[in-house]
Amino acid sequence: MVGDDPIKRICVFCGSNAGARSVYTDVAQQLGKAIVSHGMGLVYGGGSIGLMGIIADAVLKEKGQVIGVIPHALASREFAHPGLTELRMVSSMHERKAMMAELSDAFIAMSGGFGTLDEFFEILTWAQLGLHAKPIGLLNVQGYFDLLLAFINHAREDRFIQTKHHRLMITSHDPEELLSELIRRKPLYKVPQLIDWKET
Repeated sequence: MVGDDPIKRICVFCGSNAGARSVYTDVAQQLGKAIVSHGMGLVYGGGSIGLMGIIADAVLKEKGQVIGVIPHALASREFAHPGLTELRMVSSMHERKAMMAELSDAFIAMSGGFGTLDEFFEILTWAQLGLHAKPIGLLNVQGYFDLLLAFINHAREDRFIQTKHHRLMITSHDPEELLSELIRRKPLYKVPQLIDWKET
């Protein structure tokens, strides 16, 4: 959150595949239920397949609000979800990410591939550049991100990532614990705004 403002909507980045293990589906459902139990809505990539569809369905099942954001070009490939509270169609991947960021008060990345990593690192980079001060979480289901976290720590130790920027990211293996940490998180420091949104 920014200051004492509540988290009203949380953006979840996740895979358009369900993964090889049922635990990914289970945790996506747990996260969706936890989002609604905290009175939050979901913002996500708008698809009906993979973990994207699973978490959207979990939130909808609990009578929660879901906003999907999807480019026209991906609407058929990712099977745009027909049952959302709102589906916003955009013209590009960049517009998709910018709109999801604008609509959300916090972010969680869970298991996924290149697209999920792209979204996660871009939102981290935007925080580093001072474009937002919204909390960012990484849901590390059964060690899925262990090797990635080891690499990020390696980059920090070799001074390519500053410690204060490393702290922008909250990690947990448990959906409820991660949401609670995001709710409690205050901006750790005032990041100078280095560039304007229009320059991204």
